[in-house]
Amino acid sequence: MQRILYFLCISIILTSCAQNNLDGYLVSGKLDKVKNNELVQIVRSEGRTTVVLDSTRITNSTFEFKGKIDNPDMYFIAIEGIPGGLPFILENEKIDLTIYTDSVYASVIDGGKENKLLSDYQDYAKNLRTKTSKIDEAFRLAYQNQDSVKMASLRTDYENLMKEGLANDIQFVSTNTDAVLSGFILESATMNNKMEFAQIEDLYNSLDDNIKNARTGKAVSKYLNENRNTAIGSIAPNFTAPSPEGEAITLNDIKGKVTIIDFWAAWCGPCRRENPNVVEVYKKYHDKGLEIIGVSLDGTPQQKDAKQAWIDAIEQDNLTWHQVSNLKYFNDPIAREYNINAIPATFIIDEDGKIIAKNLRGPALEQKISELLD
Repeated sequence: MQRILYFLCISIILTSCAQNNLDGYLVSGKLDKVKNNELVQIVRSEGRTTVVLDSTRITNSTFEFKGKIDNPDMYFIAIEGIPGGLPFILENEKIDLTIYTDSVYASVIDGGKENKLLSDYQDYAKNLRTKTSKIDEAFRLAYQNQDSVKMASLRTDYENLMKEGLANDIQFVSTNTDAVLSGFILESATMNNKMEFAQIEDLYNSLDDNIKNARTGKAVSKYLNENRNTAIGSIAPNFTAPSPEGEAITLNDIKGKVTIIDFWAAWCGPCRRENPNVVEVYKKYHDKGLEIIGVSLDGTPQQKDAKQAWIDAIEQDNLTWHQVSNLKYFNDPIAREYNINAIPATFIIDEDGKIIAKNLRGPALEQKISELLD
């Protein structure tokens, strides 16, 4: 009996040591449906490029990856024939994935401190999405019934949910300054305009050095450096550019109580779809002190006559406000000064030239102008 207990204890100790001394990561996946030989990849997005870290094939509905990573980072499991990808944080731990093939986002991640934080965050986000979906459904019904009172109430509910989500992000980053997910949340905030510049900067400054030096932290730092001059609260950089008639128009010469700088182009579908809304806002508020200056980023290599395309779009969309362009596409010096990487993009400035809002469209744009001029 003593010998049996002795060997049992030795076996437990050895098993424990083997588990605790994992040198790198071990990612094990199991699918809820029978699959064989489909390609599985660990991938990461870098801008518009997909980076593949590793690949394998499914065997009897399971797969496995082994390796070592210098710094934990957000990756996705992409499986051939299954839409979407499962986000997870690759860290040097044993990570078990239970993949639900009909709803990959509902899959379960088990293993690692970083993935526990990610799972809790995703549970909250899923609950928030459920609430917003219900509001969307109710808003569509109210719109069909032309119930303006109900629509206004639902807009308030939606805005409150967005504020709640923002508060949750801020709270998470503030209390998890060493978490990979904190860097990812801030990097996302630089692209979705959920946070103001000052909020991103304050949260970035609170991060531990290991997150600041990670890929996401460096991306946030780059954003802060490039956008400091055009952050909300900053004075809008002045510029001068030619109108369609060749007249030099200067931003600081436009004297409005409120001025919108609108970056757009004739070739930009979303811009052209937004133009009717901007036209209505201009008609409604121009006499109250609204001015607009459109900055066209026409001048693509595909445009045979960029200037004519620009002029035609102005006429077709009835854009009766100031228009300028250097016809240099995204190499336009104004676009570079304002760090424009995508359009449409808007900046709202007050009569002192201070930027007070950015990238508002549709009802949000009209609501902001109404707040300022009504």
